[in-house]
Amino acid sequence: MRHRHTERYTVVGNHLAQHPRLSATAIGIGVHIQSLPDGASVTIKALTQRFSEGEVTIARALLELEAAGYLVRRRVPLGGGRIATRTFFLDHPGAVVRASVRGGGSEAVAAPVPSTAAGDEAEPRPAPAPVIVQGQADGVRPDSLPASVRTRRAAREPVTVPDGPAADLLARLRLADARLLLSERDVQRLVPAVEAWLARSATPDQITRTLTAGLPSGADPIRHPASFLEYRLTTLLPPPLPIGPLRTTATATATPKPVPLITCDGCERAIRTNDPHALCRECRERHGRHKTEPVHSAA
Repeated sequence: MRHRHTERYTVVGNHLAQHPRLSATAIGIGVHIQSLPDGASVTIKALTQRFSEGEVTIARALLELEAAGYLVRRRVPLGGGRIATRTFFLDHPGAVVRASVRGGGSEAVAAPVPSTAAGDEAEPRPAPAPVIVQGQADGVRPDSLPASVRTRRAAREPVTVPDGPAADLLARLRLADARLLLSERDVQRLVPAVEAWLARSATPDQITRTLTAGLPSGADPIRHPASFLEYRLTTLLPPPLPIGPLRTTATATATPKPVPLITCDGCERAIRTNDPHALCRECRERHGRHKTEPVHSAA
């Protein structure tokens, strides 16, 4: 049953609600953004706090909306060498329509009334006035925006991602676990730590296993993957390999030579001794008794 809303409603064209190529997540986020007031934040983190989907899913949906023409990002100078990126949401990208400013946009765009989509009830409406950012009047320069807006929206300097095995290893971590998706700035920040591991003869497979071992269960998000990886790279850094050969503390003792066997001169018995002229014990005792016995002379 259809209900005719008279307050707190948003008119959404069927070209978005029934888009043939957009995913369900992209359509839902597009409808949500269109229902927000002008100047609302539509960053990935803001949408992640609103919905249960993760940052990767929401980022993919925003890319779909941008490819379909519903999201437009423009770079706006703020003065003093600073540049801000403004996000605009177009109610109907296929026609010249009003651009509703989302996320602190900084331009006013005037356009004729959007055409009524199939199934919508046509009502006479006046031509819309230009959409102006909240707090910005006609003739106000962008560099006169509030300081909080200029600081929050200032674009960072472009990041140059270094090439090499360390950068490749960090970029491929998302293949092992999607939660380890790193930005270009995160890769630039972590490359020196990975190069320290490589300089200590750690292989890329060993580094990858160390960084991905014992991760939380798949249901638990890793909110700051760069800080998580930086902690492991710093805490688990292996020692350098020694340059010299392997040294052992225990020294092998020489095996003593066996005492040779000789024949006793008195009884021809085999005995072990190093003295070639030695006698066995019995012969020595007998020889000793002969020496101590007294000599008797004949009468």
